[in-house]
Amino acid sequence: MTGPLILDADAVRDACGPAAAVAAITAALRAGLDPAADPPRHAVAVRAGQFLLMPSEATGTHAGIKVATVAPGNPARGLPRVQASYLLFDAESLGLVAVLDGTALTTLRTPAVSVAAVLPRLQTMPDPLRVAVFGAGPQAYGHAETLAAVLPIATVTHLTRGRPGSRPVGDVLREADIVVCATTAREPLFDAGLIRDTATVIAVGSHEPDAREVPPALCARATVVVEDAATALREAGDVGMAVHERRLRPEDLVPMRDVVTGRAHPPADRPLLFKSVGMAWQDLVTAEAVLAVVNARSRRGPR
Repeated sequence: MTGPLILDADAVRDACGPAAAVAAITAALRAGLDPAADPPRHAVAVRAGQFLLMPSEATGTHAGIKVATVAPGNPARGLPRVQASYLLFDAESLGLVAVLDGTALTTLRTPAVSVAAVLPRLQTMPDPLRVAVFGAGPQAYGHAETLAAVLPIATVTHLTRGRPGSRPVGDVLREADIVVCATTAREPLFDAGLIRDTATVIAVGSHEPDAREVPPALCARATVVVEDAATALREAGDVGMAVHERRLRPEDLVPMRDVVTGRAHPPADRPLLFKSVGMAWQDLVTAEAVLAVVNARSRRGPR
């Protein structure tokens, strides 16, 4: 009896690139996957931070769970703030099929979800596109890489504190077609007036109800797209605080599934804000895409 596949970070990246991950997320939603059916993420406090437990069986073929750790003190030790492992099971027998490096899986799937959610809008815009990115971590660079994998990109400007030679933030944002927020900020990173009416803003840095990267005035101006409305209202400070401040109404939130499947068409003359907190179905879909390639290569045998 053989044991489960063990897929390290290199194996995950080698099996599924950014464009393939975007395609997998898009295909799953178009096939009828409902993000609202996912169980809520469970956070368990521990001395150094927290465990995040994210189970899903949304695809019907497999069930899976990501166990992530968030250790706020790790960057000072030269270690990642977030680390994870992913367990993939057969949906019928619940036998363990594969163990994947969950950190690499998260780095792959998060920008894939963002890009899948905004791609219908971006594909209607004149190209090439100008991108501004807040943040200097894996998600900041992962979003830039994923956008470049599926769209013509003119420039990518990383906006980080103390970066020598950086252009003024306001100048960059006034020109940007896409603004990515991938930071640990707990307060808005910019003034909403700097964002063009035709711009797309992606915010992925937080999943806490008391932290936000974008100003409430942007939520008031923008079409706000989320993975799932109930999840966003529960976990996304960018959304929840804007609702509390009466800058946004819960009924105005647009599920990304509606955008991806063409049921919703956000207007082109106002900003589009996609706020992501990360959901378990996304890990499951991406893990299945990785596994499919690994199994196909195994069947072909060595070249």
